[in-house]
Amino acid sequence: MNIQTIIKNAVKRLELEGKLLTPDFYAEAFCKEATKAGFTTEDCSHLERFTTTLNKEFQNELKKYHIKNMPELARFLVSKLNRTSPSHCSNLLEAQNAFTKKVLQVVEMLHNKEASELARRSTDLLSREATPTEIDQYRQLWVNFTTTYDDTFLQKLKLFGDIDSSDLKKSIQNLKLDGSEKSLGTSELSVVASLLVASLVPSIASNIDDKIAQISQKIQENPSLLESSIIESEIKSAISLRIALDKQSVREMIESIDGVLDKLSLRLIEMIESSDNSTVEIQKIKKELEGYSESSEINFRDAHKKLYTVAVALEENTQALTKDLKKHSSEVSILSKKIEFLEQELERAREESKEDFLTKLYNKRALDEFANIKEGEFERYGHNFSIVFFDLDHFKSINDTYGHDAGDAVLAAFASILKHEARSVDIVGRFGGEEFVAILGETDTNGGVVFAEKLRQKVKKARFMYKDERIELTVSCGVSDRKSNASLHSLMKSADELVYKAKKNGRDRVEHK
Repeated sequence: MNIQTIIKNAVKRLELEGKLLTPDFYAEAFCKEATKAGFTTEDCSHLERFTTTLNKEFQNELKKYHIKNMPELARFLVSKLNRTSPSHCSNLLEAQNAFTKKVLQVVEMLHNKEASELARRSTDLLSREATPTEIDQYRQLWVNFTTTYDDTFLQKLKLFGDIDSSDLKKSIQNLKLDGSEKSLGTSELSVVASLLVASLVPSIASNIDDKIAQISQKIQENPSLLESSIIESEIKSAISLRIALDKQSVREMIESIDGVLDKLSLRLIEMIESSDNSTVEIQKIKKELEGYSESSEINFRDAHKKLYTVAVALEENTQALTKDLKKHSSEVSILSKKIEFLEQELERAREESKEDFLTKLYNKRALDEFANIKEGEFERYGHNFSIVFFDLDHFKSINDTYGHDAGDAVLAAFASILKHEARSVDIVGRFGGEEFVAILGETDTNGGVVFAEKLRQKVKKARFMYKDERIELTVSCGVSDRKSNASLHSLMKSADELVYKAKKNGRDRVEHK
């Protein structure tokens, strides 16, 4: 393993640990990767070399305070020199430890389950002799908590009063929970309850199951149940039952259609057989009529009776068949309309499942399907295509500085620019988070670079505004085409690695293979 690989692994380690790329953090990560690779450098052995020159008492103190690098050693020695008495540092450490435990006990009492649990575990950690690695892991857990903490759930209470996210007690006191607000909440829940009950009614089946009727009545009589998690399983069960009823009704209708077809076939066969018999009968009557004389009144009456009987039989068969056909034709027409409606709903659901809810671009599932289609065209006809990966620079800092609503607004604005700049034959979508992808048909790497560079300039010059504040935004791009790669998987991986390269080389740039 060479030095460049160790440097690259050190940077990746910082990203995985969520640490900033500072000199101290980088030096620590580099030495860990170098040690892991069995690579010895002078810079990483300074601490060990200086430590061995100290006496045993100092070495034991260094172990006790978990000194890990040269800056920490320097601060320790300065503190040692400034110490007024041998017990000063020990007393100070004990006082700091006690203070930290008390702060954690206070945090554990706050109204946040995640913070309380983390505080309790941190107190347990300080109560025993923890290793430097364990302490650093818990420090990172607290960093992660403060970074990802989201208090937007408080905004749901704006309906009832002013919300101060920095003072939860004050926010609760400000809530106006008088009768008018309560009735408004009940009214809204009643509307939701009515919609939910309507959705539980089978769309095809004519009968409602007793279980569905019971849960529907329960929700209508007490809409506040919707705020309870207890009823969730009952609603899921009712929805599953409604779907099962519709499926059963469809099966019964199909069986009914099969029955109609069977009856129709039998009726036609009967008519044919009846027609054959009637034809023979008519021929016999005709021969009899030819041999009769005009005075053979009785024989003529017999022949007339036979002819009338045949005509009545034919008429009855035809009327019965016509009546059955009309009846079942109406049933088939109704069933056809319902099946057509279900097919439209299914098609709409399929289309919606391919759309990203925020940006209204294609989502990752749709992008994968289109990429596979392009791959098939390449394998069969040799049609080349390019993949461009876009990654918004410093997007996390936008969320941290302006809030997640601002981040969502930036994502939607970038998606609008991407869709506007793409051709009608191009496929653009959100790959996940702040990553976007463009699939450019009949385009090589050079064409992909032109498109990416054009979009990069457009984003850099655009004015992203949120609450009258301008948000500076740049984008890093990676471009690769299919002919330059052995497979579709290799193409996607290549474009992704090129985005990482653009990030590493300073961001706001286009890298290509």
